[in-house]
Amino acid sequence: MQDIAILIPAAGTSSRMRGRDKLTEIVSGESLLRRQAQTAMATGAHVCVTLPDYEHPRAGALAGLPVQLVGVPDADLGMSASLRRGVAMLPRGMKAVVVLPADMPEIETDDISRLIEGFRATPYPMLQQATAADGTPGHPVLFPADCFSAILQLTGDQGARDILKANAHRLRRIALADERALVDLDTPEAWDAWRGRPPEKLSVPAE
Repeated sequence: MQDIAILIPAAGTSSRMRGRDKLTEIVSGESLLRRQAQTAMATGAHVCVTLPDYEHPRAGALAGLPVQLVGVPDADLGMSASLRRGVAMLPRGMKAVVVLPADMPEIETDDISRLIEGFRATPYPMLQQATAADGTPGHPVLFPADCFSAILQLTGDQGARDILKANAHRLRRIALADERALVDLDTPEAWDAWRGRPPEKLSVPAE
């Protein structure tokens, strides 16, 4: 499946964590970022991770994993910088890229695979967006290769929302279990609340 890429934007500053780095928080014995990379790798796709720089502690969290690392020196410009640089550095021949936020600890390998399988099952390239069980749009999102040029022109911190709007006519939504497509952890309070839920409500991370 090396003609599909998974891009994990991990160049942000975790500014809302008040001194902690959300991507090195521990989830099931691993840092969240390493867990996300392993979850993505298990699909068989090419995995690319953006970082503030190659010497950042987050790079250490990925030590030994066969993932592509991309430094983002202009990460202060927002999410668009990670998306632009990540997509620009992907190997040639990629048919699509799945954007997998780094701070979503409930996403599993099967969830990502469903987006990839949905893309492969259509006779023409369609965007694939994960939703909560009730249909609320969320992440991850798969963008066909013909969207790459639009991604390379993104600015600011809005991600790829405008690309989704412009391609609404060919956007396929895939419902994931519960609210895993919506759960992102940006603050210490969010982490504490997530960790404090009853065990039966916690998703089991993919091996």
